Amino acid sequence: YRLLGAVTGALVRARDTEISLQDKIKAVLWNDKVWNAFMCDLGSPDNTLPKALKGALMSLAIWVTKETQRILDNEADLDGLININRQIMEGLRPKQAPMAA
Repeated sequence: YRLLGAVTGALVRARDTEISLQDKIKAVLWNDKVWNAFMCDLGSPDNTLPKALKGALMSLAIWVTKETQRILDNEADLDGLININRQIMEGLRPKQAPMAA
C-alpha cells in the first residue's frame, strides 16, 4: 500500500507539475518496475492468491506494461496508471478497527 502510494504520488507530481521529461520518465519507469515485481510474484508457484484474482492482477500488470510504453511513445497520459494504482490501493487500504461504543 505504501509503495503504491509513493509511486502514485510521483506519477501525480509528474502529471500536475512542471517537471523535466527525465523526472516524468523516472516516475513512469518506477511504476512499471513495481508492476513488474507484482507480475513476478503473481507468477510464482509460492503465490497463494486465488487463481481468478491472480489472473485479474496479471492482466492489470500486462496492461500497465503496455500503457507505460504508450506513455513513453507520447500516445497516452498518466491518468490511466494513476487510476489503476488508486483502485488497487483502495482494495489494499488497511481496515480501521471498529470504535467501541
